[in-house]
Amino acid sequence: MKIPKVPFDVNAAANVKKLPHGNNWPVVYIINNDNEAYIGETVDVSQRTSQHYMNNARRVLKEIHVISDDDFNKSVILDLESFLIKYMAADGKFKLQNNNHGLIDHNYYNREVYENNFNNIWNELKREGLAVNSLKEIENSDMFKYSPYKALSSEQAEALTEILQMVLDDINSGTESTMLVEGGAGTGKTVLAVFMMKLFSEIGDTIPADDPDEVNAIDNLAEEIGNLKVGLVLPQTTLQKTVGDVFEKVDGLSRDMVLAPTKLLENINYPEEKYDILIVDEAHRLNQRKALISYPAYDKMNKALGLDEEGTALDWVIKCSKRQVLFYDPMQAVHPADINEQYIRDTINSRIFRKCILTSEMRCEGGYDYIEYVKQILSDDPPLEKKSFGDAYDLRFYEDVNQMIADIKERDQEFGLCRNVAGYAWPWKTKSNHGGGLYDMEFDGHKYRWNSTYKDWINAPDSVNEIGCIHTIQGYDLNYAGVIFGSEIHYNKNTGRIEAIYDNYYDKRGRIGMKNDPRHLRKFIINIYMTLMTRGIKGTYVYVCDDALREYMKSFFDVVIKKK
Repeated sequence: MKIPKVPFDVNAAANVKKLPHGNNWPVVYIINNDNEAYIGETVDVSQRTSQHYMNNARRVLKEIHVISDDDFNKSVILDLESFLIKYMAADGKFKLQNNNHGLIDHNYYNREVYENNFNNIWNELKREGLAVNSLKEIENSDMFKYSPYKALSSEQAEALTEILQMVLDDINSGTESTMLVEGGAGTGKTVLAVFMMKLFSEIGDTIPADDPDEVNAIDNLAEEIGNLKVGLVLPQTTLQKTVGDVFEKVDGLSRDMVLAPTKLLENINYPEEKYDILIVDEAHRLNQRKALISYPAYDKMNKALGLDEEGTALDWVIKCSKRQVLFYDPMQAVHPADINEQYIRDTINSRIFRKCILTSEMRCEGGYDYIEYVKQILSDDPPLEKKSFGDAYDLRFYEDVNQMIADIKERDQEFGLCRNVAGYAWPWKTKSNHGGGLYDMEFDGHKYRWNSTYKDWINAPDSVNEIGCIHTIQGYDLNYAGVIFGSEIHYNKNTGRIEAIYDNYYDKRGRIGMKNDPRHLRKFIINIYMTLMTRGIKGTYVYVCDDALREYMKSFFDVVIKKK
């Protein structure tokens, strides 16, 4: 396939018209200079080129490439446009001028056949110098995983429509309210949160659609709402840097839009000014004062906002904003400092609020069935029979942890972004002695260390040779995850229940207040393993230290790798 180009100048519309399919045919086009690009689709590329040339932001671009085929139709070009925006935004060759309006996933006849050809189009773009990285390299990058250019599923689009309608109703009525978006691991909460940040940042900055039918409810609501002051709150410091790095490379977004809860007052003049909207991802990780080791920053926020020492990070978010969108999964609360579920629900119930639920599994190739199966295995109501996922998802149980760790390293060579992780069942001896030759855990003579960093650990140079804890991995995706169940979790054959063992749990903050509270300790530790078990996109490998738990869990795995 060849992708013809012409200079993007005063004669561009006339020159484009002379190209194959340059008039009255569905095409996708790329307008670019050395640093910026715009990607679009149209059924009349000549007319559309003329419209773009009237836009001052586009005038800095120097050439236009037109991608066409005799077999293209409207559905194909919408899908190809979405594909190119998603991958070119993450490729890093260009900073895109596109907004993300209208990026909604949809199915159509022979979609798989057409999408197979998209790979050929990408390879041609690389030959033309319009792309740098392979699709595999892009898919493993943070720029791809946290991109605001992901096409929304129909379920996500419906949730976004509800959120925008809430905001518009609030503006028209002068009220303030909260939206709770509840969804399990892998249901696309972060994708939607980041998408919203881009959407709100560029309301009004667009060329009218050449086809009125392309304008959807989301576009109409967004334009009616107008420009707002928005921020994305991330409770986890590990994610703040990662997402901040991505925002710094996206037109219309910036690092200072990514907020730690303790930094909420830095960009507003409180109480006269508030954020119009605060979007909170991983809201289950918002902190309460209980179980925090250090209080100064926490107490400073409470004092500044007129709260007593029992004020929580959720209270700060509400105080600092007119309305809030909370992305929440109660099964990912993994720490006693995380605000408990009842407090969150009571706080929201005391306000004007709406709720929507995300259920479609978007991360894990095992789908919703795999997520539910893991929940059942770790619950008091285990599956009645073993479930097989066949070729859809690579789920294995190992009798030899060293073999599992080695196999994950092999998967990393093949796919990239494969890591071993574990429950916090070993003391972190290497934390204060990096490079000192120490190790944290040993299995049959093989020595391993915990993660050498918290921030962006999965991309750290030696992370494939380390074991990551929950605090390095929550909120991130892996291609394959090797999960080690430590000795802080045990199966009681007499009661037929999984139990937690306080003395074998080494997370210093996680232990606070838990010694005499076995019920909550068990809940947090099971949530930790549920979170670890749902990181892998293509597969999850499991090893269990406790003998009784090993025999119990092994019975639910169709593939068991025996010890050699």
